[in-house]
Amino acid sequence: MRTRAAVAQGPDKPFTFTDFDIDEPRDDEVLVRIVATGICQTDAHVRNGHIPSPQPIVLGHEGAGVVERVGPAVADLRPGDHVVLSYQSCGSCDRCRTGHPSYCDQAWQANFAGTRLDGTVGLHRPEGTDSEKVFGHFFGQSSFATYALTTERNTVKVDKDLPLELLGPLGCGLQTGAGAVLNSFAMPAGETIAILGVGAVGLGAVMAANLAAAATIIAVDVNDQRLALAAELGATHTLNAGGLDVTKAIQEITVAGVAYILDTTGRADMIANTVAALRPMGQAGLVAGGRDAMIPAAPLALGKSVRGIVQGDALPHQFIPRLIEHYRAGRLPIERLVRFYDFDDIDEAFAAAARGQVIKPVLRISNHAQQAA
Repeated sequence: MRTRAAVAQGPDKPFTFTDFDIDEPRDDEVLVRIVATGICQTDAHVRNGHIPSPQPIVLGHEGAGVVERVGPAVADLRPGDHVVLSYQSCGSCDRCRTGHPSYCDQAWQANFAGTRLDGTVGLHRPEGTDSEKVFGHFFGQSSFATYALTTERNTVKVDKDLPLELLGPLGCGLQTGAGAVLNSFAMPAGETIAILGVGAVGLGAVMAANLAAAATIIAVDVNDQRLALAAELGATHTLNAGGLDVTKAIQEITVAGVAYILDTTGRADMIANTVAALRPMGQAGLVAGGRDAMIPAAPLALGKSVRGIVQGDALPHQFIPRLIEHYRAGRLPIERLVRFYDFDDIDEAFAAAARGQVIKPVLRISNHAQQAA
């Protein structure tokens, strides 16, 4: 099988489109024809060298498509099934066996190493062409391509009447934001929450807080257009953080502080607000790291807690169908976040996201698939 892929070559370099031979699926693998894939900030971070994955690499980890072939050990997927792709895990460590695969012991190798867990790569340059090795299997998929090799663990079957081109972001960005609220916090009705940063992950959290019937949902960002959209999607208050004392503003709205606060920015100046803006026994969640952030210990004496959150503590085979139910009912309007781009326009899609002009770029790929077969 031949696949056409957009290859990341490093910071400040455009993607290069290259044809590769792709392996037949191994026993536990699934070959998926990609219909569309979202672009996530994690793709940009790797491309820009902020996350040390090897390059050149085929990125993409919010894929949606149609099953082409399956390995003999794959039990629940068949050719022709429509699927959404999510993060990868080993399936055998204690975290995976106890229902926490997003914290898999081999999470880094499974998602960022650019290879299968055994170190092999299923993408090969055609004989007689450039021999430079290219990496793949990003998040167990590398969906910036017409075809992707996945496994049953990160491939979720969905109904065929659903618009595949909209569903890819459910596998990472929206799953992370919505899962943080609904799974990690398990936020009860009537509570208060502040969400720092309302890109795709933050807006997923806003919509989830609205689903959870939160009494107060405070959206914080520096982009007024995104704040306006957050208000339309359920935020009860919006704060432009530019020149604002965010902690003081949150306390003025809630008096005692919020019960929950979610940081999606990873910025040290924003993370500094998390503990201070919490009420006693409040919970803060960090989904974007924050390597240089410092969180003081003294306020934690009031029963406050801070934790990292990966993929919204979601089990994709359970949580993605749950999100789809909300989408069908009109409670999760994914389409409000999306702007579509042709696969060939991937560089422009990344640039528009970097400029803050689009929340969730989605690449339409299916029209290229037959050309590459």
